[in-house]
Amino acid sequence: MGSGDIFGMPVAHAVASGMNGLRAAGDLVARLEMAKGMRLTEAKRTVADALGVGVDELADPLAMHEVRGELRLGRVFEAETTYPHDPSPQEAKANIRALLGLA
Repeated sequence: MGSGDIFGMPVAHAVASGMNGLRAAGDLVARLEMAKGMRLTEAKRTVADALGVGVDELADPLAMHEVRGELRLGRVFEAETTYPHDPSPQEAKANIRALLGLA
């Protein structure tokens, strides 16, 4: 990851967001913890129920990549490519807000 490495920044971003960040469902869990004052276990269960997955799948980036795509919640890509029908960041934020029942 030096100058001239075309994957330097995307790799850094993917590593920084981590398994429980936007790559999986950590951002959704954290959002409920902050917005509704939920404890971690309760927030995980609420997010899993809203997404229709098991709690153990929340940290699986492959499973969550598909779920986030189907529900239009936004995804992180390992390379500088996107899917043309994915929502814009603002649309993804609104979709997350509606899914989790946040005002």
